[in-house]
Amino acid sequence: QVQLVESGGGLVQAGGSLRLSCAASGPSFNRYAMGWFRQAPGKEREFVAGVTWHGIMQYADSVKGRFTISEVNAENTVYLQMNSLNLEDTGVYYCASDLTLGTVVRGLSKYWGQGTQVTVSS
Repeated sequence: QVQLVESGGGLVQAGGSLRLSCAASGPSFNRYAMGWFRQAPGKEREFVAGVTWHGIMQYADSVKGRFTISEVNAENTVYLQMNSLNLEDTGVYYCASDLTLGTVVRGLSKYWGQGTQVTVSS
């Protein structure tokens, strides 16, 4: 089993920044890819960013140049630095993890966190 715990969400004004973190734990976690999804009210969950154990990163077009995902560090934690936030970035952000980045990107991860709310105000 793998447990994922997100933190760092909150309320921020448009144009501001937030940093989310996701800590993975559990005996089954071993060189997994990790990623972030988000779900806005009334919309489907969508891929935001992902990273392989070796540091290969992938981003959704909507966040390129604004969001940065970190590599997975020695504490099995990954960060999502979000800059230039806009109203469309509002939603619940979920951490996901699985063996490959492709599985993560397609939303088929076996492991998911509980989510952390990000609200961008005007």
